[in-house]
Amino acid sequence: MERTEHYNYAFLDEGSKREIRRCILKAVAIPGYQVPFGSRELPIGRGWGTGGIQLTLSLIGPSDTLKVIDQGSDDSVNAVNIKKFVGLCTDVPTTTDTHAATLIQSRHRIPEVPLRNDQILVLQVPIPEPLRIVEPKEEVTKKMHAEKDYAPIWLQLYESIVKYGKVTIPTEYPCTVEDRYIMNPSPIPKFDNPKLHQSDCLYLFGAGREKKIYAVPPHTSVVSLAFDDVPFERENFHGKKCRLCGSTNTYLDEMYDAETGEKFYQCSDTAYCKEVRSREL
Repeated sequence: MERTEHYNYAFLDEGSKREIRRCILKAVAIPGYQVPFGSRELPIGRGWGTGGIQLTLSLIGPSDTLKVIDQGSDDSVNAVNIKKFVGLCTDVPTTTDTHAATLIQSRHRIPEVPLRNDQILVLQVPIPEPLRIVEPKEEVTKKMHAEKDYAPIWLQLYESIVKYGKVTIPTEYPCTVEDRYIMNPSPIPKFDNPKLHQSDCLYLFGAGREKKIYAVPPHTSVVSLAFDDVPFERENFHGKKCRLCGSTNTYLDEMYDAETGEKFYQCSDTAYCKEVRSREL
């Protein structure tokens, strides 16, 4: 898609992009810490990924290749429209190939392919504060982070184990970054949490409505919260496989055939699924 000259390059004005990049540098310097930033207005409703889009627009350049996914899919409404929007105000090519992308924006998933050091993954975040579920007041959660007072969130995990026999948090599973800050890894399934630990790529998290940016730099320790006698467990897809590529070690979406009502499973990461099938041809 050719760029239209009606917009500044990457839509945001240059001052806004510089301010957001400075916040990104601070977030990288303090892994897991939520850096406030002046969230800009975009032609997209708050809650539809404006934080992630602002990070992408502030970082993207002519030499980049952009990939956008929504819950693992390259073809969802959210992903397609974000690509169209970026295409209107840049001349950057887009791709569905995870290997070819230098900048990846994602909603609710981390790609199955391990990311490289020359790639950046931007995650859209609705609620960045991991303590919000136990404390509604912002000034109190800031103090709790400063004092490393995370007892209430540990208590929440304990109560879940007592009531259900296991931790029942399916997404946004809290994790400790560099043994300091507890972080919300965005609404990714807990299946993806281990991908954050000692990764080669830079992870950036943007919350437009909450006006926060935070980061996990390459080779950073990210450990999901767990008790010594109740270890962290990912989703278990034992005995299940993707009906298209046959993968058994990926995150699978449960689906139903509209005509027969039969249940089946399919890779959430559509690009990975296509790659596996192309290897078999």
